[in-house]
Amino acid sequence: MAGKRCLKGVDIMKLRFLGACREVGRSALLLDDNVMLDYGIKMGEPPEYPVNGVRPEVVLLSHCHIDHSGLLPNLMDIEPEVFMTPPTADLANLLLKDSLKIAESTGVNAPYDAGDLHTFMYKTKTVDYRIKFQTHGYNVEFYDAGHIPGAACTHVTSKSGESLLYTGDINTSDTRLVSGAVEFPNADYLAIESTYFSKEHIPRKETEETFIESLKSTLDIGGNVIIPAFAIGRTQELLMLLDAYGIRPYVDGMGKEAYEIMMKHPSYLRNPTHLKRAFDNAISVKSSRRDDVPLESSVIVTTSGMLNGGPSMYYLNKLYDDPKSKMMLTGYQVEGTNGRMAMDTGIIENNGVLQQLRLKLEQYDFSAHAGDKELKAIVKDFCDRGTKAVFTMHGDNTEGFATWIEEEIGVQAYAPVIGEKFDLH
Repeated sequence: MAGKRCLKGVDIMKLRFLGACREVGRSALLLDDNVMLDYGIKMGEPPEYPVNGVRPEVVLLSHCHIDHSGLLPNLMDIEPEVFMTPPTADLANLLLKDSLKIAESTGVNAPYDAGDLHTFMYKTKTVDYRIKFQTHGYNVEFYDAGHIPGAACTHVTSKSGESLLYTGDINTSDTRLVSGAVEFPNADYLAIESTYFSKEHIPRKETEETFIESLKSTLDIGGNVIIPAFAIGRTQELLMLLDAYGIRPYVDGMGKEAYEIMMKHPSYLRNPTHLKRAFDNAISVKSSRRDDVPLESSVIVTTSGMLNGGPSMYYLNKLYDDPKSKMMLTGYQVEGTNGRMAMDTGIIENNGVLQQLRLKLEQYDFSAHAGDKELKAIVKDFCDRGTKAVFTMHGDNTEGFATWIEEEIGVQAYAPVIGEKFDLH
């Protein structure tokens, strides 16, 4: 267990970092021993969990992705209050149900059961962006994080009067699906994700054009294109992109259900009309009819985005040995996942069988995270407005980010290790 550090401040706020420390995944930050900011899982074999044994009275969920939400039902025996935005509540329910279903079907011991999930749904209270609320003496407000529909930066003012802004996953640039984050409050302390620190994104338009050109070149020679995509956020954006270029894809997996949920919350979308048109024009594939998909100049958008199961593995089993076909990865591939192994070695594990990929493999940066320039601008903006210390989380180089903040901005910055505690007084 890591030790405790004391920072000089006016009042006392206690932070304990339970996950997403010098790594991507299992986000979990405990405030004053009783407010939990996210409680996720790090995907891999086996999955990794945050520090346990905590008993928060309040849980504030930034967004639905499993690396932020995946372990929350495990806390339901202590019946905390749970808050999130309306889309996050519906999308988290979808993802957590699916995770439990997969665990049960594969004989894996899940960290929660159906009863925990029911309690989670029952205890959840939904709050829109920019609506102030109170819980157990804390003042809380959600701000649009620009990551996926419903994703929130969480602003908490403690009983001592000190304030913390926890970004969760953040993006200040527009995507086809959502607008970038534009407005942030003042905060005494900032806990910021660091996924793309020191890595700059290629401009989105350039990425889209390169992606479409490569895809069309494969279709022109009679090959097929498999596009593994995260069910929430990436699938919807990619279908909008393909529709804009007149390409009609097949869509398989949970991305369709996520789309239906998103359409119930149109105010959280940048262009719900285009999103609807994109899904109306796509060809939906039922699990029982996958054999009907013609594997000749077809484009298939399907889960899972990191190749850890899902329909993508069905299509890969059909096409892995076809040099005319192509798999186009569109998201970050966490270490320990099938997608990372494919990128590093050209091999995947498919139902216990190792397969050498002869189809072409490409990766594109369709990230919904702020890049290096944007992360630095966010930190500078907060520090210019009086932020006293910054904590870098959720990245492979959080230490480098903290060093940059101290050297370039002159504000205290820390890259916590798992379990590390800070008394801000």
